[in-house]
Amino acid sequence: MTFKDETKLFDFYKQYAYAVGFSVRKRNSKKGNDGVVRFVTFTCSRECRRSSNTNSALRPQPTSQTHCKARISASTYSHGTWRINTVNLQHNHKTSPLKSRLFWCNLELSANVKRKLELNDIAKILLHKSFNFVVVEVGGYENMTRVEKDCRNYIEQVRQLRLGEGDAAALQSYFSHIQARCSGFYFAMYLDDESRLRTVFWADNRCRQAYKEFGNVVTFDTTYLTNKYDMPFAPFVGVNHHGQSTLLGCGLLSNENTSSFVWLFRTWL
Repeated sequence: MTFKDETKLFDFYKQYAYAVGFSVRKRNSKKGNDGVVRFVTFTCSRECRRSSNTNSALRPQPTSQTHCKARISASTYSHGTWRINTVNLQHNHKTSPLKSRLFWCNLELSANVKRKLELNDIAKILLHKSFNFVVVEVGGYENMTRVEKDCRNYIEQVRQLRLGEGDAAALQSYFSHIQARCSGFYFAMYLDDESRLRTVFWADNRCRQAYKEFGNVVTFDTTYLTNKYDMPFAPFVGVNHHGQSTLLGCGLLSNENTSSFVWLFRTWL
């Protein structure tokens, strides 16, 4: 069998694993001389047998690893096409199709479910009622790949991203007004695909001049949650010649993931 890319290949194996009743993971991959991945292996998640660091018979280490050999391997050829080379469908443990929806590789909310949860939250519908509505729509709990707690966590994350009507525009207008009065004032705003504010950074002329003099040591802390949107406040702080803290710039983050930090650090520099 051939596939257009590695993602299509993995999705196919996940669908097969879902029907049979086991969890899958990426075992390894190899790159060619050009740095592009050319070979990949996907296996049953119970492939490896973990070694124990204790010799006590009274404290056995529970493990679900059985050294299962079920796997597929594939290579990429011309035009990026992937072809399956080897297949092993034999498991040395019992599989359970009824539990497939709870395996970690299947724990995800579909775009349709996410959208309905968001719309219901905006309409002030209680989450447990919204979750029950989704359960009915997908045909029962056995078809749900997430539990109510996962839906609650997702909605809490969305609420952090959701500003009130006009808030983002008001913030941009305010910063533009300050920038017109103070030429050294700098700000930048990062929006997601739906034009929602994800990250914002600003620094006035005093912060920028302070960095020139006291930029040898910089601390960065995101433990402050002092606003109604629960967006972490992220100050860049230096130390002046009196041993006092001096502000070098400020940011607000919708979440603390890699892309947000990369954008904030690059913008600050």
